[in-house]
Amino acid sequence: MGIGETIKGTIKEKVGDVTDDDQLKAEGDAQQTKGEAQTDESKSRAEAKAHEEKADALEQEQKSLED
Repeated sequence: MGIGETIKGTIKEKVGDVTDDDQLKAEGDAQQTKGEAQTDESKSRAEAKAHEEKADALEQEQKSLED
């Protein structure tokens, strides 16, 4: 998701450089920023899910020790 946006943005920016198109360079830069934000969000969600799963496992372990 985010990686694709980053790649497309990079390509747009490079084409803008070659064609001297400031608008295309700006679009590419914005698209790269969007892609990087999406990638960061995906990583954060994955980390949160891993922490949640660990907490659930520890809770189950605690319950089994209490019984």
